[in-house]
Amino acid sequence: MTLHGTKRKIAVLFVGELHDSGFNACAFQGVERLQKRDDICLEVITGVPFEAQAMTAALTGAANRNDSVIFIGGQGNSVTPPIAKSFPHRDFAVVQGEVIGPNLASYDVLQEQSAFLAGCLAARLTRSGVVGHLSGHRVTPGLKGRAAFVAGVAHMDPSIQVLTGFCGTQDDNCVSQTWAEAEIKAGADVLFTMLNAARNGAITACRNLGAVQIGNVLNWCEIEPDVFIASALARIDRGVEHAALDMIAGNVPDQVCHYGLQDNDIVSLSLAARVPEELAYDIARIGQKIALGEIMIPIDYDGTEFLPES
Repeated sequence: MTLHGTKRKIAVLFVGELHDSGFNACAFQGVERLQKRDDICLEVITGVPFEAQAMTAALTGAANRNDSVIFIGGQGNSVTPPIAKSFPHRDFAVVQGEVIGPNLASYDVLQEQSAFLAGCLAARLTRSGVVGHLSGHRVTPGLKGRAAFVAGVAHMDPSIQVLTGFCGTQDDNCVSQTWAEAEIKAGADVLFTMLNAARNGAITACRNLGAVQIGNVLNWCEIEPDVFIASALARIDRGVEHAALDMIAGNVPDQVCHYGLQDNDIVSLSLAARVPEELAYDIARIGQKIALGEIMIPIDYDGTEFLPES
């Protein structure tokens, strides 16, 4: 692992839009803090398509130019391991990853924990008895989040119906609006979204049709308070920082590094001021049980999926 002067050259690779008001934007907050350090030289790679060939090419180029590469997102689980093997003298990390190796580490902010709490809240707030979930890419963090949300709903009231779907994009607002409108018209009055730039389409659907939304990653209660009743926070930026600091120290963890509700607000459910105090207390109590390991959150879902009518 070659050092250039006194600085380590680290590339941070993003799939899709960087300023996406979602997952990437949160991760970039960690990059911005790292840019202030005098022992790192950062290259930020953005706009990589969610295609195996494009991601592989971007990773290979980054490894040729840098000492270390951090891949942002679960999309890196499939493409990073073979590149890490091809560059044994480089360090690699996947944030929201589940892969490890001699020179490969993974850092996983357990957003499924806040997604479970989102499901609990949705179950208590729905008046129709139907709630919705909408995500984009079928990557591990999104699949875990969906399973956790559905489990949270069932934890509170198993009779409530959950409409769940993956619209295939994190950034296309026309697509997300179509899907969100379809779920709302099918009865969902509370919608949990795990999207990036495409969240604006879901916001428009909720605003037009009178549904409330639970966001994720960022605190959407502050950004769009008329639509959002809560937001399932997940400080991906902290995972980015941990990955870079381990690279500087020459540390390659031999197991996935997990961060959850027990780790100083890295994961939490932010509630709008209009959520009743008694309900907020109940959600906080459930969160404490998760942090203590008294509630186990499933990571798989094998139920039906919702599809909009063509």
